[in-house]
Amino acid sequence: MRTDTETTTPTSALRGDSLALSYGRTRVVHDVSLHLRPGVVTALIGPNGSGKSTALRALARLHRIDAGDVHVDTPAGPRDAGTLSAKEFAKAVAMLSQSRPHPSGLEVRDIVAHGRHPHRSRFAGLSDADRAAIDHALRLTGLLAMEHRPVDELSGGELQRVWLATALAQGTGILLLDEPTNHLDLRYQVETLDLICDLADHGTAVGVVLHDLDHAALIADEVVLMSRGRVHAAGTPDDVLTAANLTEVYEFAIDTEVDAATGRVRVIPRGRHDARNRARAQAVTRHLHAVSA
Repeated sequence: MRTDTETTTPTSALRGDSLALSYGRTRVVHDVSLHLRPGVVTALIGPNGSGKSTALRALARLHRIDAGDVHVDTPAGPRDAGTLSAKEFAKAVAMLSQSRPHPSGLEVRDIVAHGRHPHRSRFAGLSDADRAAIDHALRLTGLLAMEHRPVDELSGGELQRVWLATALAQGTGILLLDEPTNHLDLRYQVETLDLICDLADHGTAVGVVLHDLDHAALIADEVVLMSRGRVHAAGTPDDVLTAANLTEVYEFAIDTEVDAATGRVRVIPRGRHDARNRARAQAVTRHLHAVSA
C-alpha cells in the first residue's frame, strides 16, 4: 500500500517495550512490545480480553504501566513519554477511545474545536491555523455540512465521526484508534478505513484496534495478533492472518484465502452451520450450470 515504507526502516514514532499492565492485582498484559512507525498502519487484533485495547491505552498514557516503558518522537528527539507534560504529549499523540463522554448543549464544531486545545495558550481564542485545522478535520470526516448541528441530535455513528474529527483536529503525527468503525454504517466504515490509509500515506503513524479481521487485512501494513495478554504473532497480514494462527487464538475453525481482486487475505470463519451454507452454495452453482447448459 505504502511503497515508500518498504525500502526504508524509519525509527519508531511511538514505541512500547516489554509492557506489563494490570487491572487491580490481575495482570492482563505480559511483556508486550509495540512499535508504531511513520507512514505505517499497525493493526492490533485478537479475541475479547486479549489485551489489545489495554496495550493501546498504555501507549496513550491512559493506563498505568507496571513494567516496561513508552517512548515518543518529539522535535527534540525520542523522549520517555512519562516525562512529557500533558500538552507536550497531546501535540504528538492523539487517541480515539472506545469510551468517551456524551456531550450536551454543544454543536459539532464546538466539540471538534476541543482537539486544538494542546496548541492554544491559556485563555486564547482560536487562531486562523486552529480554524483551518478544524475545517480540515470536518471535511475529512464528512461533517462540514452538519458543523452547527447540536450533538444531542446525532446518531451513534455520527457522534463517532465527530470524535474522530476531534482527534484529527489535534494535528499529531501519531494517531491511536480503538475500534474506530464501531457503530458506523457500511459507507462510513469504508470511508474511515480509507481515511486511515490516507493519513498513513502522508506519514502519520497509525495504531488501530480492530475486531473485523477483514478490515485489518485490508488496511494494515503490520498486524499484531494478541492472545491472553501476549503477542501470539506479529508481522505482515500474510504472515499473521493464517488459518493456523487464527484457529489457535480464536479457538474455532477459521480458514483464509487471498482475494483475487485486492490481493489481500480474506478470513472465513467456519461456524456450526458451515456445512449447511456450503450445501446451499453448491445448489446455487448446480442451478447456474443447468441454466447455462
